[in-house]
Amino acid sequence: MTKQKMVEDLMRRGALRGWKIKEAFLAVDRKLFVRQETSKNAYEDYPLPISERATISQPYTVALMLEWLGAREGEKVLEVGSGSGWVVGLLGYIVGKTWKVYWTELEPGLVKFGQNNIKKSDLKNVIIKEASDILGWPGEAPFDRILVSAAATDIPKELVDQLKVEGIMVIPVWQAIYRVRKTSETNIEWEKFDGFVFVPLIG
Repeated sequence: MTKQKMVEDLMRRGALRGWKIKEAFLAVDRKLFVRQETSKNAYEDYPLPISERATISQPYTVALMLEWLGAREGEKVLEVGSGSGWVVGLLGYIVGKTWKVYWTELEPGLVKFGQNNIKKSDLKNVIIKEASDILGWPGEAPFDRILVSAAATDIPKELVDQLKVEGIMVIPVWQAIYRVRKTSETNIEWEKFDGFVFVPLIG
């Protein structure tokens, strides 16, 4: 499987639709974000291990989540728990070189792994920090978009609080993905998409 064929397959299956996301998948090479021992499988449509308890997500799932997130150039975006850095790299491409994407990761080894991968990809608009027991990045809030790359047990209020009004969060909860829109300071609306599996969100 080549990168081009991976993208064509995702388009054929309806996971990739927006032109900017298609461009991002071609520009931000998944092969730079996997372990060397699995690099020959970098464009296959399944998760790959990057540590004892983390994986780089399946391309099909990532494409759907980015479509549901709907990030646009010039928006302020947060990703929680990216691990390899691939998804935050895709987001960095989507929002444009002059805008910042913020990224938190709890596992110190993955923070270093992700930082190295971002450097290899020459992405200069990604800011990473090691996560604490506080979810997200309250000091940089509010965000237009938040993407969570690990499964929560519910929709975390602390992340909803970090969204702008009319902002969108895409988050796995148990074995589903929720698209959450903040309609006011006290209200949210959500859509649920079933049939997904993620590593658990810790924090």
